[in-house]
Amino acid sequence: MSNLLSSLVEIVGENGVLTGDALAGRSASVWSGGELQALALVRPGSTEEVSAVLRACNEVGQAVVPVGGMSGLVGAHETGPDDIALSLERMTAVENVDTQSRTMTVQGGAILQTVQERAAAEDLMFPLDLGARASCTIGGAIATNAGGVRVIRYGMMRDLVMGLEAVLADGTVISSMHGLMKNNTGYDLRQMFVGSEGTLGVVTRAVLRLYEAPLGVETTLLAVPTWDAIMGLLRHFDRALAGGLVAFEVMWRDYFDLNTGPYSDVGSPLSEQAPFYVVMEVFVADVEKGRDELESMLMQSIEQGDVVDGVIAKSEVERLEIWQIRESFEPEKKRFGPTFGYDVSLRIEDMDTYVENVRRELTARWPRSELYALGHIGDGNVHFSVANVGEEGHSGVNDIIYGPLGDLNGSVSAEHGIGLEKKAYLGITRSPAEIDLMRRTKMMMDPNGILNP
Repeated sequence: MSNLLSSLVEIVGENGVLTGDALAGRSASVWSGGELQALALVRPGSTEEVSAVLRACNEVGQAVVPVGGMSGLVGAHETGPDDIALSLERMTAVENVDTQSRTMTVQGGAILQTVQERAAAEDLMFPLDLGARASCTIGGAIATNAGGVRVIRYGMMRDLVMGLEAVLADGTVISSMHGLMKNNTGYDLRQMFVGSEGTLGVVTRAVLRLYEAPLGVETTLLAVPTWDAIMGLLRHFDRALAGGLVAFEVMWRDYFDLNTGPYSDVGSPLSEQAPFYVVMEVFVADVEKGRDELESMLMQSIEQGDVVDGVIAKSEVERLEIWQIRESFEPEKKRFGPTFGYDVSLRIEDMDTYVENVRRELTARWPRSELYALGHIGDGNVHFSVANVGEEGHSGVNDIIYGPLGDLNGSVSAEHGIGLEKKAYLGITRSPAEIDLMRRTKMMMDPNGILNP
């Protein structure tokens, strides 16, 4: 190992290889707070250095785990004391913004929020948005096929990657940095790396798709009496707003009450309560006209009984407070400490029944358990937090939540990936033939099995 570490220092420089005391205090995860465990943290400064690092590790069979912003939720970036952790934190550049083609070329270590702000400076928008925007990297978002709150309008990360560059386990550089909207010339190799969680290659650069920035943004919070009303509102607003609906987030009442209660920094702006709450965000071309139309639609929905109460943010502060109710996990941490988190997808019409069945089974087995549910309902995604169940009950909770998804044609992971957390449950969503093809693809591209084993 000392020979390998010396070789890596020659490739990336002394400051590019952190070992021993230099690793002290480096976080293993945004969520866990534990320290990074690794033989070394290697920080190349270019694609050429990434290639040389992987080539050197592959020659001796050294395991390499690519890590991004450490904000993943399924352990895909987890390392052990004998692993090399490979970080692109020295490769953060926005290389180019093409305002005519509406593309941005970035290095894999670029932070999502930086990309968003750089696009906004050109009156453009990179639409991927999620709570970890200030820490997650573009390479990590690609490797996990990140989703977030605007999937209903702009799709997952794979829909926003127009080209990428990746380095294989043996150091081979694969580049499709053309940035073309249309390129129908055989297999779309870039998509092999999207969602691969660092098992097939390391994404070093990417061409991202940008959109025109909206002239106005309207954010609403609605209290809704029934699940049928939620489904009807989604279709109604999506149709009436002619493509302007970009987010449609639903919180079950227990989650909403927790995030507006004594453990939260914000209260409810609504005077009425309901079983469900919807955060809806709309992009408008005419601010005054758009707000008037939205207010009219909201009043009509209240008159028809589909909405119990609602509010439209009147300022950026109010807009951020509404989103804080949806995105903050601080109240959960303050009340419970560690909880079990889940991310599944299924048909919208099955969601409420599924959630209530899960809640009933959890309560029957652990009477003190609590379930908090929310999700990107417009794209079929539900998130759970389960509290007041001891660590010994984790696998039992997994069985209750994942077990029904096979019969419902659902997925055990809507957007977080598989990582280490969900490996045992992959067969619920994927067939043996699919899993076998995944294994054969892995063996073809990484025959020594060094990448994120």
